[in-house]
Amino acid sequence: MNWFFITLGYSGLSPKAPGTVGTLVSLPLGMLILIYFDAQTLFLATLLISIIAIREINKYEEKSGIHDDKRIVIDELAGMWFALSVAPAISVSLSEVTDWQNGFLVQSMLSFLLFRYFDIAKPSIIGRLDREAKGGVGVMADDIIAGFVAGILSAVIWQGILQIQNLF
Repeated sequence: MNWFFITLGYSGLSPKAPGTVGTLVSLPLGMLILIYFDAQTLFLATLLISIIAIREINKYEEKSGIHDDKRIVIDELAGMWFALSVAPAISVSLSEVTDWQNGFLVQSMLSFLLFRYFDIAKPSIIGRLDREAKGGVGVMADDIIAGFVAGILSAVIWQGILQIQNLF
């Protein structure tokens, strides 16, 4: 169960770009939670998963001696879900997902792209956390912060798009 959990259903075993694959698996799951529940449920589920992930990653690192194994992608789920709980952070029905006016799909895609950018580039505090924090906290923290930053920036970009639309 531990390996299944920290590799996000074995998606982290992808030979190419396991982080991106893990994020791609996380995106529709998070979107479904937003559609059928709400942003608070997604946020709280992400907190719970993050706490469990820290413990499970610590156990894995203790046994294997490997810090931040690239196959561990539960951190991508946490980052992606935190981004989605910030933007779009709205509840829509399944039929409203593609409605441009509510911004759900646009903000979800922006969150994905920005999260992957921040997770790979690791600017500022994200990189510092990645380099200096140890154990499960070190594996999870940079993705959690990258997710929050991606979500906030996605929401800001969407608001900018709406403002530009209102000019015309």
